[in-house]
Parts: sequence; C-alpha cells; structure tokens
Amino acid sequence: MDHQQFLTMVAQIAEVDPDTAERASEAVLTVLGRHVTRGEAADVLRRLPPELQAFAWSPGSPESFPPEEFLRRVGEQEGTDPVTAERHTRAVFIALRQAIGDDEYADVRAQLGRHYDALLDAETFVPSVDAVVRAVAAKSGLDQDAARRLTEAVLETLAERIAPGDSDDLATRLPVALHPPLHRGRDADDQSRRMGLEEFVQRVARRADLPLGVAVRLTPAVFAVLRTIVGDEFFDITVQLPDDYRPLLGTARTG
Repeated sequence: MDHQQFLTMVAQIAEVDPDTAERASEAVLTVLGRHVTRGEAADVLRRLPPELQAFAWSPGSPESFPPEEFLRRVGEQEGTDPVTAERHTRAVFIALRQAIGDDEYADVRAQLGRHYDALLDAETFVPSVDAVVRAVAAKSGLDQDAARRLTEAVLETLAERIAPGDSDDLATRLPVALHPPLHRGRDADDQSRRMGLEEFVQRVARRADLPLGVAVRLTPAVFAVLRTIVGDEFFDITVQLPDDYRPLLGTARTG
C-alpha cells in the first residue's frame, strides 16, 4: 500500500478530506510509536509507506497508557476533540492493518492490550459516544447531558456488580469515552459484587444526580441501549444478576 492509498482509505472510512486524513494518520502513528517497543515499531515501519515511517518512530522508551489517554494525545496532535479523535483513530487503524498485514497487526494488538480492542477491532461495530447518549436520551426522555450522566452511572455501578473480566469485555464493545466509568467500577471492592437491587439503583441515582424513583424508572433505558450494542455479551452480564434485577434489564425471569 502506498502513501496515497493509505490516506484515501483513512479519508473514506472517517469521511474526511485528504488533508484531515493526513493529519489524523500522522497523529495516530506518532502516539502509537510512543506506546510500542522499538522492535515492534521497527517491524511496523518496514511495511508502512515511506512518507509515514518517521511518525511511527520514537527514540525514547515505550510508554504505557490507556486508550482514553491515547485519544487525548491524538486529539492534542490533531487539534480536535476526543470524540473526533476516536473516529479518526479507528480509520487509521483499519488502514494500518491493511498496510502491515494481519500477523504484524496482531503483534501491535498484543502490545497495546485488550483494553484497546474497541479501537483496533475493525470487524466489530462500536458506536460513537454521541450515538450511545442520543439513544439513551431518546428512550429516557432526558436531555443529552442528563442522559450521559445516567449512562455513565449505570455503567460504573454495573461494573461494580459483575466480574472484572466481563466489565473489560463490555468495554471492548463501547466507545473509549465510556471506558472510565467501567474501569472505576471494575476496581471496586469485592463487597460490591454482591450488592442487591436497592443498593444498585441508589448508587445510580446518586451518581446520575437523579431522584431515586426517576433512576428506577429510567435505568432500563440504558440497559435497552446496551443490549442493542453488545449483543451476545449482554447475556454474560445478565446471568450474573439475580432475578430481582430483571425489571431493570428488561428480560424475563429465569427458571
């Protein structure tokens, strides 16, 4: 793949003009070069178009940072916001995979870690955070800001209640902007894994700054959107919750 083909692919996937595609490609490769080892960077460089190789090389030691920091740095390099940076980053990674091949791409994925799957897996559709929030707002009747707070409150509380591995799996199907509440919940104490329904909705209400009754009524809207987005992964979540959670989840009672 030559330079023009790479940029054309990024531009088409991200739906941007060629200049924006070039800035996005350079920004993503620059940040990627700071994360991977020199050996891995060298392997990537050999397969990149010559015009892009300098951006993926960093003379310093590799840094380790989560995907939300990756997007913050890309946005800073591009001069854009994290939501736009996420859309651009996905497009660049799709082009990168085509440029370096599946085997080398798998090595990049291994270095970045599973928390990056939402950015790296081009075969899995991951909606933007705006799309998720709009869907919750439409189902709940809340405005955008309140729907975002409710979504994050449910995700954080859910991550407290389910197994950490399932929380990480859920993150791979959601936009990176929604990963922080999942990570906060994932790192909760073991006692939270046993919280009952009443405590669950109380925590959601407190975090979303909503009256308890409103939180009880609107939390199912978030779960309905999650079910649409994550598909089969939703079953792995629901089987961990007792039957009294079913009204929140919108699922039938078991047994």
